[in-house]
Amino acid sequence: MKPHQSRFLDLALDRQVLRFGQFTLKSGRTSPYFFNAGLFDSGAALKALGECYADALEASGLAFDMLFGPAYKGIPLATALSVALAARGRDVPVAFNRKEAKAHGEGGSLIGAPVRGRVLIVDDVITAGTAIRESIRTITDAGGEPCGVLIALDRQERGQEGERSAAEEVTAAFGLPVFAVAGLDELLAHADERPGLAGHKDALVAYRAAYGSRR
Repeated sequence: MKPHQSRFLDLALDRQVLRFGQFTLKSGRTSPYFFNAGLFDSGAALKALGECYADALEASGLAFDMLFGPAYKGIPLATALSVALAARGRDVPVAFNRKEAKAHGEGGSLIGAPVRGRVLIVDDVITAGTAIRESIRTITDAGGEPCGVLIALDRQERGQEGERSAAEEVTAAFGLPVFAVAGLDELLAHADERPGLAGHKDALVAYRAAYGSRR
């Protein structure tokens, strides 16, 4: 496991972004863990998170020109990443969308920098892939070229269409690489290193056996 993945998981656990128990997901599955990126809710937490995203992005080697954060959770995430990149000497444009187009003032559904060039979508997780599909359409309609997706946590479980994970479905459908700061594999490895997680590992392993992607 890479250092930024360990830092990210520790941060998520310490901020209670990553919790354990019995959670009913949108898919109807009962999961032994839940990830709520909305609880990265302070300047220090967002700064640390942005640095984890930046490390993951550097490790990916992906070429990009700007960032796009899908409303709503993607907005602070893309912003935090842009600040982290600026601190490393790369000032990249960032844009995001409104859920509903604005008919007054500046109008439209997009806020921030003009959407152009290779656009990296930044979000928290991929569940059904709906937000990513909408982002791809928004970026393309604005004249940009979606070049990849960067998420915080990859649950690495099957989507609704077969044996692929939701992230793999996005890649198969649109030809876009999907990168994650960390995934279920890293969470399981982290459980071996952090004593407080040991009691949850059996449930995580069982959940992966039942719903893990098989590609």
